[in-house]
Amino acid sequence: ATFLEARKWWERSEAFLFGAASDFGIDPHIDSWPLDEDAFNNLMASPSMIAALDAEDGDIIAGEQLGNALLGFHGIEYVLFRDGQPRNVAEITDDYLIYAVAVAGDLRNRCFQLEVSWLGENAPILHYELMGELEFNTTVNGGDFSYSENMQNAGKAGSTYVTLTQALQAILDGSIDISDEVGTSKIGKPHTGEDPTYVESPYSQKSIIDFYDNITSIKNSYMGGNEGERDESKSLHAYVKGIDSQLDSRIVEAIDNALAKINGMAAPFVNHYADPSAGEAMEACQALSDVLAEAKDAIKDN
Repeated sequence: ATFLEARKWWERSEAFLFGAASDFGIDPHIDSWPLDEDAFNNLMASPSMIAALDAEDGDIIAGEQLGNALLGFHGIEYVLFRDGQPRNVAEITDDYLIYAVAVAGDLRNRCFQLEVSWLGENAPILHYELMGELEFNTTVNGGDFSYSENMQNAGKAGSTYVTLTQALQAILDGSIDISDEVGTSKIGKPHTGEDPTYVESPYSQKSIIDFYDNITSIKNSYMGGNEGERDESKSLHAYVKGIDSQLDSRIVEAIDNALAKINGMAAPFVNHYADPSAGEAMEACQALSDVLAEAKDAIKDN
């Protein structure tokens, strides 16, 4: 249950995979798939590596030596789930647990890196200090700005965003990128036959929930925050509406349509990726990407 809760919030952050998540390679480090099962089996057959992962610094060993195909959410998912259900505890060996604990520690470290990169000195002090101990980069180009300061200072000296418009477009680019990824890669690669093994979250069979949460991240990004916590007066939604109310309405409709089409996909995706409903979801994601690109142009022209 804890894993699935953490998973939900990661997937709901993916409209913000620009900035620190991209610059420091955090997303591919903790959210690559498919898991390399052959490499996993080789790892389980290596007493020396299991002993290293079981040490006090096992999280660091994992992050430095295992590689993206054995790290992150999907490595932990492999240990905890099978065929959409929690694994029977009798099937989880001590070596599996050692691996999962080390990988979870690395996952935590990378999430702290993302958190501190955006919050800077406003991050929890223990998280901030750990980044120093691990010598993880957490500032823009190694300078003085956190990623939030860099965005808030758009148009001013020291920010990588020369204008405020560039910062707003970066938020839209993040939304376009994840909409494209959900449609063309996460759904599209298996559905079109390009790569039937490219199924996210196959062991827990939560793929469709992942896709839905990804589009929810776009909705939250556009509307100005998480539902129930947002101030829509300070949002891209309000800004675009002031420029072109019809365009804003089309964006809101496209977001809701993408969510509906994904929610209507045949489940579980790992067993039904060829179903026509997956194609409909792909089309909805493409339409969302297209209208968000229109908003980016409208902001530029404005």
